[in-house]
Amino acid sequence: MAKTRSAYFCQSCGFESAKWLGKCPSCQQWNTLVEEVIEKANIAVPNWKATSSTTQRSNKPSAIRDILFTQENRLITPDKEFNRVLGGGIVGGSIILIGGEPGIGKSTLMLQLALNLPGLKVLYVSGEESEQQIKMRAERLGNNPASECFILTETSTQNIFKQVEILHPDILVIDSIQTLYSAHIESTPGSVSQVRECTAELLRFAKESGTPVFLIGHITKDGMIAGPKILEHMVDTVLQFEGDRHHVYRILRAVKNRFGSASELGIYEMQGCGLREVSNPSEILLSQRDEPLSGITISAMLEGLRPMLIEIQALVSVSAYGTPQRSATGFDTKRMNMLLAVLEKRCGFRLSTQDVFLNIAGGLRVEDPAIDLAVIVSIISSHENMPVGLKVCFAAEVGLSGEIRAVNRVEQRIAEAEKLGFEQIFISRYNQKGLDLSRYKIEIKTVTKVEEVFNALFG
Repeated sequence: MAKTRSAYFCQSCGFESAKWLGKCPSCQQWNTLVEEVIEKANIAVPNWKATSSTTQRSNKPSAIRDILFTQENRLITPDKEFNRVLGGGIVGGSIILIGGEPGIGKSTLMLQLALNLPGLKVLYVSGEESEQQIKMRAERLGNNPASECFILTETSTQNIFKQVEILHPDILVIDSIQTLYSAHIESTPGSVSQVRECTAELLRFAKESGTPVFLIGHITKDGMIAGPKILEHMVDTVLQFEGDRHHVYRILRAVKNRFGSASELGIYEMQGCGLREVSNPSEILLSQRDEPLSGITISAMLEGLRPMLIEIQALVSVSAYGTPQRSATGFDTKRMNMLLAVLEKRCGFRLSTQDVFLNIAGGLRVEDPAIDLAVIVSIISSHENMPVGLKVCFAAEVGLSGEIRAVNRVEQRIAEAEKLGFEQIFISRYNQKGLDLSRYKIEIKTVTKVEEVFNALFG
């Protein structure tokens, strides 16, 4: 009989302690340490590991000049948004973690992907739903008769690997990692040690067999992926599936990506027949207006490598309670207060007695400083009740002295605005260096001070 020992694990961050502590030294949370029994048993080697060619190599140090590098062949999926977020497709042997709130559509996204990969064997392992429930969802998504998607309802990793040896799938999907358990760990499914051990077994399988593995993970009330923090370090890619269940749009965001950019996002629309790719995000971020309205401006922003035009809405009104309110949805409130201070100090607008509300249309959370100019123009437009033209957009950062600062990749922003039919765009004059204005049909207004923008728009 193998010797056993017990340890205390923090259910919040995964910190391990030999004795119980009231407060976790790592994450400073109270009453989160739970005792778990750890068995140091000799783990049987699965057949897929014994037959793997990678186990035959000798683990000796190699000079970096002698290491042969071959370009990774990515698996291109029919979902262009999914390919963009992953950096161009699925890399063989990678392990990808997808997190999101309950009911947001994680299982729908992965089942839709599994059904739309013709010619590839996909093993979809579910520990939460029965085969009949998954079949009902597949029928709603439009079950592809040419797909080779196999459903397995199992929670034991040992039984899953037995079926993997028989089926030899090209892609493995686990829904969800918190429901799996390994017989080598004497603790309940979903505990820190079980999640860590099951992920480690799947990681070894992915790297030694070259099979991509997708893990669906739950999140905590704070929006973090449930389980130990080491789970995010073990995987190659962490994707966050975001959105409001009361709205139809969903955002797939890369939080970590070893094979591509970690700042990309994909946008989907949840419909009755599944998720629809939104190839032109500006269609949901711009409202259809027949006439100009005060307090509304358009800004050209970048999310990763992707240019978008977003609508910024501002409302300025007299404070009725003495203390003015400052509220921003989708924008940093501290940065909005900084821009209001610039308008007070440098431009002479008295906003200290005004309530200011700011909203980014479409439910996006924007951190690009290039929307600063659009924010202050929308605030002044609402304050003076003077609308901005429908075909005018902005792409510039505002400094503390009221200067208009340059932003990166301004060519992409201008091209996107021109493609969507805008007639005028305001940028910083410092962005003009190396920029060929003659190749654009859109009128490009270069400015250096906030006052120049106000004079051009409002006289």
